[in-house]
Amino acid sequence: MHSEISIDVDAPAELVFALAHDVERWSTLLPHYARSRLEDTDGLGRPIMEFVARRPLVPFLGIGLPVVWWSRTWNEPESLRLRFEHIAGATRGMDVTWRIEPREDGGGCRVTISHEFSPRVPGFARFVDRLFTRPIAGRTLGTFKALAEAVREVDTSARPSAPNQMI
Repeated sequence: MHSEISIDVDAPAELVFALAHDVERWSTLLPHYARSRLEDTDGLGRPIMEFVARRPLVPFLGIGLPVVWWSRTWNEPESLRLRFEHIAGATRGMDVTWRIEPREDGGGCRVTISHEFSPRVPGFARFVDRLFTRPIAGRTLGTFKALAEAVREVDTSARPSAPNQMI
């Protein structure tokens, strides 16, 4: 099964990539991630990460269901892509690609997360996509959008017009 989720971000594509590519920091940057821990590296030196995210059940009470998976991860700076190959957990075999692309209008970028998942159990991919993948990926995109747009605002508005004077 193939699914995609996208968001427009009013910040440069390179800034979004800079914020998102360091997956070890995700549990620091993303409030719905409880853990993003380096477990090992593969033969090519790519990180194997354990991720634990909370899928909201009763959001206004802060109640969520922990979702755990392990991924081989890497990024492609030249094309502003992040890659995740799920190697353990209920989503074993899922292939995830983040595409961070400048918008044609020059006003920011579009971030698209593509999921390819073909488990052996019929209907399981649709169940996982609707109840877990989309809610977690949507919150992840929304948080990176907010971070990138806030950083962009700070970056452009933090330059003083005149030197500060002490009184």
